[in-house]
Amino acid sequence: MDKFTYQYPVRQHFGKGCAESAIKEEMKQVGKNVLLAYGGGSLKRTGLYETLMDWLHECGKNVVDFGGILPNPTYDKVQEGAQLVRKYGIDFILAVGGGSVIDCCKIVSAQARLGEDIWDMQYTRHQFPTEFVPMGAVVTASGTGAEQNNGAVITHTAKKLKQPLVGAYHSFAILDSDLTKTLPMKQVVSGAFDTLSHCMETYMGRPQGDNLADEINEAVMRNVIKNLRALIANPDDDFARGELMWDSALAENSLLKLGKQTDFQCHMLEHAVGAYTDCNHGQGLAVIHPTLYRHLLSEGKEKLARMAERVWNVKGNTTEQTAALGIDALESFIREIGLPTRWSEMGITDETVLRAAADTCLLMPGCCKQFTRDELFEVLKEKL
Repeated sequence: MDKFTYQYPVRQHFGKGCAESAIKEEMKQVGKNVLLAYGGGSLKRTGLYETLMDWLHECGKNVVDFGGILPNPTYDKVQEGAQLVRKYGIDFILAVGGGSVIDCCKIVSAQARLGEDIWDMQYTRHQFPTEFVPMGAVVTASGTGAEQNNGAVITHTAKKLKQPLVGAYHSFAILDSDLTKTLPMKQVVSGAFDTLSHCMETYMGRPQGDNLADEINEAVMRNVIKNLRALIANPDDDFARGELMWDSALAENSLLKLGKQTDFQCHMLEHAVGAYTDCNHGQGLAVIHPTLYRHLLSEGKEKLARMAERVWNVKGNTTEQTAALGIDALESFIREIGLPTRWSEMGITDETVLRAAADTCLLMPGCCKQFTRDELFEVLKEKL
């Protein structure tokens, strides 16, 4: 394993029914003016908005609304949030939702304390923010693990780019599986596949030899597969719901990445497609993963074969055959859980969009193969 220095910065409150006591405990320790950030309206439809407002008022907080954060959060929405923070003297940001809300707030937290544009700071001057508005997260849609780290993915609509930015870590994260029960199953499935993708992308990164991080990763991947099947079969399975929530956290809290370079070429490619199409993240990953891994068979067969045996429980007569059977098992699982395997199933039929995505996506050095843009275009085009 490579050298590392490790700190687990985010305080976790995990468990069914833990939200009320945990939120009240945490909010009593923060400043008076709170920005309540949330998504497109489900928070109010389910009654959780009123409940949260009651809890915050009990803690003596002045609450400023920051709603309407949609999937694939935008640079413009970040600027809107930063303006609210400055205008109302916000002391603390409470992000309530899934990865999109949480990612948006991480960058709001940083932008509000900057005297310059955060996109230019990171992509032109290659510098990163060091001061942030304190924040916490209440997770209502698991899968991204966004509450566990300081990375975010933001869409810059004017630039036609969807790329990572560095923002704030949360002071705490509330992981109460009861809060995910109103989420449609298709979103649960998409989120769980994002978790599986995080695991696979970390697993396929260098170094390729046996190491503890990868062995833990294999257990998390098996757990995602088992519990997603269980939850689809019985949406009232609270145990499976909680397991998937913790799987999501483990996949992105750096534990599986210790000593690893990681890969994440599938993610960067999906982000690029999303910048042009606003497609669902988990669905896009489901289309990309099997095809990209088939393009890795020559260079990555040893690791793909190990994943095939230890995660998918399949074995062929040769290493390459075992690797291929594992990719087939992954694609079969994608079909089993109802995710798309072709772009046309997502309404994406324009080859020029895929060409543009391949030409603008970030190229990742941690993969066992360094893809060219033409190769990435072939990966995308094969699934039209």
